[in-house]
Amino acid sequence: MSVFGKLFGGGNKGGKGPSPQEAIQRLRETEEMLTKKQEFLEKKIEQELVTAKKNGTKNKRAALQALKRKKRYEKQLAQIDGTLSTIEFQREALENANTNTEVLKNMGFAAKAMKAAHENMDIDKVDDLMQDITEQQELAQEISDAISRPVGFGEDFDEDELLAELEELEQEELDKNLLEIGGTEDVPLPSVPSTSLPSKPAKKKEEEDDDDMDELKAWAMEAM
Repeated sequence: MSVFGKLFGGGNKGGKGPSPQEAIQRLRETEEMLTKKQEFLEKKIEQELVTAKKNGTKNKRAALQALKRKKRYEKQLAQIDGTLSTIEFQREALENANTNTEVLKNMGFAAKAMKAAHENMDIDKVDDLMQDITEQQELAQEISDAISRPVGFGEDFDEDELLAELEELEQEELDKNLLEIGGTEDVPLPSVPSTSLPSKPAKKKEEEDDDDMDELKAWAMEAM
């Protein structure tokens, strides 16, 4: 059996093919093997380059042989680079396919679960239930509105009439205050002195009467 036959399971023609996980694992092992081969060839190329430089002037034939080996190693290294790229691409494709398989499997499982959950549900019953819920919500809202509405009869007053009445009351209060300020009959007067005043010339009596009247007015204003 060839190496590729062993790698990809060519010997199991009549049996079950490898699972995606098994194929991915084998591809990863192959990548690790080729990576190690890369490192080995890179070291060999460096060694041959050192040998060619060392024998460049002393032993020309040995230097040429070293360069030839270096070229072969570089060719092998390039081939391994290409192989690694192919294997990496194939592994990523398998990983994506495996992921899609798991996703579809889980979606199918979820679909079965949803179908089982809806198995005993009747769309007509669901519609009736939602209609009942809506009606009950509307009834609850009406009850809440009725409870929050102020209780009383004849309380629908005209706001303009209330404002007009308020203005009349304010005007009456203002008129009352003006009358109290303008009237002097209610203003308390000062008491008359009990002692007799000294006599003064008659020519100044009128002036004194005016002064007394001004003083009385001043006291009346202070009493307000």
